[in-house]
Amino acid sequence: MHKKVSTLLALVVATALTLSACSGGKNEENSASPSTGASSAGSSASASPSGDGGAASFPLKQKITLKAVSPRPALAPSDFNELEIAKKIEAATNVHIEWETIVDTDYQEKKNLLIASGSLPDFFYGAGFSDAELMKYGKDGTIIPLNDLIDKHMPNLKALFDKRPDLKALVTAPDGNIYSLPSGEELGTGQETIGSNPDFLYINQDWLDKLKLSMPTTIEEYHNVLKAFKTQDPNGNGKADEIPLTFMNAFWTGDIGYLFGAFGMPDKTYQPGNNAYAEHLNVDNGKVSYAAVQPQFKQALAYFHQWFEEGLVDKESLTQDVTQYFAKGKSDPETLGSFLWWDHTDVVADRDKHYPIVPPFKDMVVKFNNGGSGVGRGGSVITKDDKNPELTAQWLDYLYEPHTAAEVRWGPVGVWFDQDASGKLVQKSDLQNPGEFRQKVQLGPSAAGVITGEDFQKVVAPEARAQQRMDDIKNIFVPQMQKEKFPDIFFTEDELKKIEQLKPDIQTFTDSQRAKFLLNGVTDGEWDQYVDKLKKMGLDDLLKIYQDGYDRYMAAQK
Repeated sequence: MHKKVSTLLALVVATALTLSACSGGKNEENSASPSTGASSAGSSASASPSGDGGAASFPLKQKITLKAVSPRPALAPSDFNELEIAKKIEAATNVHIEWETIVDTDYQEKKNLLIASGSLPDFFYGAGFSDAELMKYGKDGTIIPLNDLIDKHMPNLKALFDKRPDLKALVTAPDGNIYSLPSGEELGTGQETIGSNPDFLYINQDWLDKLKLSMPTTIEEYHNVLKAFKTQDPNGNGKADEIPLTFMNAFWTGDIGYLFGAFGMPDKTYQPGNNAYAEHLNVDNGKVSYAAVQPQFKQALAYFHQWFEEGLVDKESLTQDVTQYFAKGKSDPETLGSFLWWDHTDVVADRDKHYPIVPPFKDMVVKFNNGGSGVGRGGSVITKDDKNPELTAQWLDYLYEPHTAAEVRWGPVGVWFDQDASGKLVQKSDLQNPGEFRQKVQLGPSAAGVITGEDFQKVVAPEARAQQRMDDIKNIFVPQMQKEKFPDIFFTEDELKKIEQLKPDIQTFTDSQRAKFLLNGVTDGEWDQYVDKLKKMGLDDLLKIYQDGYDRYMAAQK
């Protein structure tokens, strides 16, 4: 029945599009097809170019310009208006966005400088504000509460909240206000969520075969494989140019902390989005601990330092950026022996077939990555300088219609998607290196919209590689994965102030010392000084806040 209704609606809308085109585009009513995404509910929210709250519908009769600041992936154009999806949305809404984009690795620092200077856009798109920032800037008026705007001008998002009150609760601050919009994709549940382990270890199977080596099953066997990669010229060019292992230090994926699990204490440094406070946190039997002061952490540092000493680890791992990292997987001749990353095609492109996953080593503990369901509260925020917040809210709501959300998050129909007979969006079969390509065609780094589990059933099919990843997590990693994780907690204002006071220095010191110990080694005396300094910096007080928040969160689930 639903499919028949959807098909009928699609035919009606398509007819409207044809009539609009034949009339020279004079029809001012919304005429977007399901693939452009505006539902009738989402296109007629009460908003006006003058900001008086009167009714307006997309496309607007007169073009309006809004100013936005957004992080962007390294491979994306600096002006999002060059993107096909941005052109498509502007044509459908007649709202022009004046984009100021900041490469994502520099975004947090430059975003803070912008706010401090008082030079505010109308909205931050894919804002990525921490919980402490949301509370701070919400309280001082830098960003505005969105509750009323959602109720009155964002029917798509309001419908989502009515259907999924848990998502509304996710973005509601302890003071009852919503300062940022939800964003994300629900792929899998529990330990089988697509992001439950963001770090896969990949290895060059061609080199294993050439050197007559087996897939390593222990950390020592892996060490011996790396030595062979370094010394036995597996790429056959007569030069010692092989890179046995490379990684991305303290990044959201690709970090060496995954391998620390071989010593029973997996580590995770950078946590994007809501859980930015959860670096280095583990949970065992309900007790929150800081991985970076545990004895197993010290053992891992000492062990992997020896790999650096032997030249088995790329020393640029501690400083390289994503562009440099990806280039190493595509060098000619091939030089990469193994690496950590989310998806191997990003790094090695069409060489992916001979870079299989290395299963977790015997007795290795795989981290159950901290965070929520795949949907977070790192979406857009509207600032006090926006003279027309109603229109901004309406434009943002346009992106929450599920078809549009899919095109925004991946790329438009004809570029990233095809549509099957039922109208469901399906990834094009001929995409090369989809990880890199997605950065070039999506509207920002997963900045807007929510794709629920239901949407993946009815609106958009998961990427083939996403489905494969979930299968790999279930079959390869879950058997050795932690059972508990630190959840996505929205702390109270007082707790957030204390976290903001303590965490930045603790985090910076921890990560800088970890890099130093990996490169130079760590003595017992240096370790004791390091742990003692962390305690003096307030680590125990910080952990108490985390434990209290965790206990409160878990009690509310019962």
